Amino acid sequence: MIHPTAIVNKQAKLAEDVEIGPYSIVGENVSIGANTRIKERVSLEDTKLGKNCKIFSGAVIGSIPQDLKFKGEKSLVKIGDNNIIREYVTINRGTVAHGETTIGSDNLIMAYSHIAHDCLIGNGVIIANGGTLAGHINIEDKVVIGGLVAIHQFVRIGELSIIGGCSKVIKDIPPYALVDGHPTKIYGLNSVGLRRTNFSSDLIAQLKKAFKILFLCSLPLTEGLEMVGREVALSPQVLHLIEFIKNSQRGIAKAK
Repeated sequence: MIHPTAIVNKQAKLAEDVEIGPYSIVGENVSIGANTRIKERVSLEDTKLGKNCKIFSGAVIGSIPQDLKFKGEKSLVKIGDNNIIREYVTINRGTVAHGETTIGSDNLIMAYSHIAHDCLIGNGVIIANGGTLAGHINIEDKVVIGGLVAIHQFVRIGELSIIGGCSKVIKDIPPYALVDGHPTKIYGLNSVGLRRTNFSSDLIAQLKKAFKILFLCSLPLTEGLEMVGREVALSPQVLHLIEFIKNSQRGIAKAK
C-alpha cells in the first residue's frame, strides 16, 4: 500500500502491510515492521522501525546528526513497536560515540519535538509538543515531558518522573520526581503518576519518606542517601532511586 507519489528505495525492507503516504521518501537502509503507517511527506533514512507504529506528516527520521564532530560514519535510528510520532518530529541518527539513537516501544512523541543523536529513550514515554532533547540524553520508562521543555546533553531522566512545560533541564532528574522551572527544581514525588501506575500505598509512602530525607531536610546528598539506607524500607524502587543518584555524572536537580 504505497502511494504512487512516494519514493521507496528498492533496498528498503518493508513488511507486506506497511502503508506509505503521498510524497514520502524511504531510503536504502530502512526497515519497517508490520502494520506501520507512514503518512504524507515523511522522510526516513538509516532507520529500523518496528511494528504498529504511526508516523505523521512531515516527520524526518534518521537524518544526520547536528554535530560538528560527525564525519559521515554509519549509524542508525532504532525505534520499537507501537510508537506514535506526530507531525514534524525530527529524530537524528547516532554518532561514533554510540552508533545509534534508540527509542523503545509504546511512546508518544508529539508535534515539533526534536530528539538529537545518541539519545536513549525507554518505553511508555510521552514528549509533549516542542520538546527538545540534545545529544546523549537517557530517558527511562514512563517519563512525561511537558511542552517546550529543553534538556541539556548527557542529562538522565529517571523513570516515572514528570517535567512541567517550558522547563530548562540541565541536571539529572531522579526517578519518580515532580519537577518544574527554569532551571528545573524538584517539587516532590510524582504521586499521581505512581498511583496511576498501580504503585501500592505502602510503596508510595516509602518513596515520599525517601524524597523528604533527600530533598527537603537540607542534608548533604551523601548524608541523605545514608539516612535513606537506614530509615526507609529498601524496595527495588527505593534502591533504584539511590543508585540513580549515586551514579549521576551531571549532578541532581536541586529541591524547591
